[in-house]
Amino acid sequence: MLGNVYKWIVKDMIETNDLSKQFNNEFWAVDGVSLRVQPGQILALLGQNGAGKTTTVRMLTALLSPTRGWARVGGYDITKNPQEVRSNVGVLTEQHGLYMRMTGEEYLDFFGEVYDLDPKTRKLRSNYLLEYFGLAEYAHRRSGEYSKGMKQKLALARALMHDPSVLLLDEPTSAMDPESAQLVRNEISRLRSSQRTIIICTHNLAEAEALADRIAIIYRGKVLLNGTLDELKRDVLGPVEYEARFAEEFDAGDLDLPPGVTLAGRSATSLRFRIEAPQIVNPKLVHALTSRNAPLVSFQEVPRKLEHVYLKTMADAQGVPYAA
Repeated sequence: MLGNVYKWIVKDMIETNDLSKQFNNEFWAVDGVSLRVQPGQILALLGQNGAGKTTTVRMLTALLSPTRGWARVGGYDITKNPQEVRSNVGVLTEQHGLYMRMTGEEYLDFFGEVYDLDPKTRKLRSNYLLEYFGLAEYAHRRSGEYSKGMKQKLALARALMHDPSVLLLDEPTSAMDPESAQLVRNEISRLRSSQRTIIICTHNLAEAEALADRIAIIYRGKVLLNGTLDELKRDVLGPVEYEARFAEEFDAGDLDLPPGVTLAGRSATSLRFRIEAPQIVNPKLVHALTSRNAPLVSFQEVPRKLEHVYLKTMADAQGVPYAA
């Protein structure tokens, strides 16, 4: 189908340059957003309420025209080719908007008709998606009787009914119980493997960390950071830290540290090091410890999460101290 063709011939499935939107001739809801997302990638768009995430998504679906800048989705310009953009995009809003009196099958058929699919194609797509999302046995049950997880999966199926190349998901697991949320996250991971490009707007940092290939943090309409999680950790939090733990009290004394290692903290039974190039330095550091007969129990990287990156970035943006 159309979406599948463009997945293979467009290098950047989503591309924006200086994308901006002003309301009431004074308020810039989005200001200078530049992003690139390739086929098969998931981008997590993070930010506070009102940061500009939803406005960005609305422009990418050609529902809003930019005040400045441009964007292409699936190779199509959102201003010059809005209909083609909508044909290549599937959207899941935070409020899924199911018609509770319709059965799952009726609901998908209805939206297939909205997307101008012929009856045979609608039937094939509906059957395939109901089976794909594990809803086939509930196809003739009203969606109002579905669990939260089933409703969200049906909404995802609706977004995929026209086989889009791009998915824009706004809070896909909002207000769900942990089991249902995990089901939806699993489905999103499966969809990425089909080379679809996905943008997730979420407040769930653990979810973004688990799913996203790239992460962009937006604040007051501007993108503050954009990159892989490892890149953001390095840029925001600095060099990686490792901790050595000992079975008993160990006096490091005048321990000779290799170049590229600084002592970041210590206790009676542990030492923490800041390390520039772990692959090169760590073997030398462990050797320095064991040569001093250190009763080493463990030597491992200190976990650094997306949460730390996000909170420090927001603290810096607001000019307030960051407490790790």
